[in-house]
Amino acid sequence: MKTLYLECGMGAAGDMLTAALLELTEDKQAFVDQMNALGLPGVRVCAEAAVKCGITGTHMKVTVDGEEEESEDVHEHHHDHPHEHDHHHEHEHEHEHEHEHGHEDGHEHHHHHHASLQDIEGIIGHLPVSDRVKADAKAVYALIAEAESSAHGRPVSEIHFHEVGTMDAVADVVAVCLLMEKLSPDQVVVSPVHVGSGYVRCMHGILPVPAPATALILRDVPTYGGQVQGELCTPTGAALLKHFATRFGDRPVMKTQAIGYGMGKKDFERANCVRAFLGESEGEREAITKLECNLDDMTGEDISFAMERLFEAGARDVYTQAIGMKKSRPGVLLSVVCLPEDADRLAEIMMKHTTTLGIRRQDLSRYVLSRGVETVPTSLGDVRVKHARGMGTDREKPEYEDLAALASRHGLSLEQVRRELWRSEKK
Repeated sequence: MKTLYLECGMGAAGDMLTAALLELTEDKQAFVDQMNALGLPGVRVCAEAAVKCGITGTHMKVTVDGEEEESEDVHEHHHDHPHEHDHHHEHEHEHEHEHEHGHEDGHEHHHHHHASLQDIEGIIGHLPVSDRVKADAKAVYALIAEAESSAHGRPVSEIHFHEVGTMDAVADVVAVCLLMEKLSPDQVVVSPVHVGSGYVRCMHGILPVPAPATALILRDVPTYGGQVQGELCTPTGAALLKHFATRFGDRPVMKTQAIGYGMGKKDFERANCVRAFLGESEGEREAITKLECNLDDMTGEDISFAMERLFEAGARDVYTQAIGMKKSRPGVLLSVVCLPEDADRLAEIMMKHTTTLGIRRQDLSRYVLSRGVETVPTSLGDVRVKHARGMGTDREKPEYEDLAALASRHGLSLEQVRRELWRSEKK
């Protein structure tokens, strides 16, 4: 399967991810031209060659009205500590609306306009890109806004973004979403993320690394720090990784076809880059266990009751098959598919609710697609839509229970509800 592996040993930012993915494409200039033709207000993008620790890669330079966002203004923090100031990336810059935007170190900033999440979504919605790219970009920004909202204790509607940092970050987010669409990997595996260490200064005091919004976005994601002083992962970089990652972990066994280096601006003892590997790997597999027993002295009702208890206890699947047993007796084969760590507990439930005297166990593996659930609002009500991707497959299916509930509530057919869902997804 087509696999993209992102190595984030020096954190991640939107510009670094863009550059790393750009290096995997065949026509870099065509992509740069496409970005500059999108009509993002005042935005110009260019790809520059960069060298870190003797390795050549690409740095993405984004200017807004001719101005490139400077490092002193990194997502709400003032990096005026001499030690910390030399240890962070040139990253995106989300600002809660009531923060001041002057710099204690004397830098003057002339942009004081702000944009809400609704403004950002409006900009993205009018771009000449596919619906998939728009949906991905909006989902990334929703992650950022929700994290900022939680960090500041404010509703999402009150979260605003600084003008220059906003357009810089929008360009990075849209660029990564476009490149992901072009590359179309079946799975995206991301290494544990190095977030840096130490502290950063903001208008309200000194905060620990990772920054509060970044830490919230990276919940349930493997991260580490302590090796580099400073802030290595931005909220935008974190949100892009969180949105696109199929899973986090070590690089899978794969036949690599292309490698990309996305460079940050700062120099460290280590190469300051995100490294991207594109190639072919075996389909994603997970370990499973199958438990089975033969039954010839239970009623259908009793077997059904046992199956319900097994599902309630966390079995991945439970099913029966008609079999012929000794002495030519008709019987039932009861099979339970579960995670290995659940096998002993589920075997006890099989013993309790069936008449079997023994259970066969097989430890296996199975190919799986990456799965997710999205709630889609419609004029009739919300519908959960299940997504499955990987191994050359990209499919979605609405949750039957939601369709049935809306059909019953509004006196409609299932097909009418499906059509309304389709119209809502196209908006």
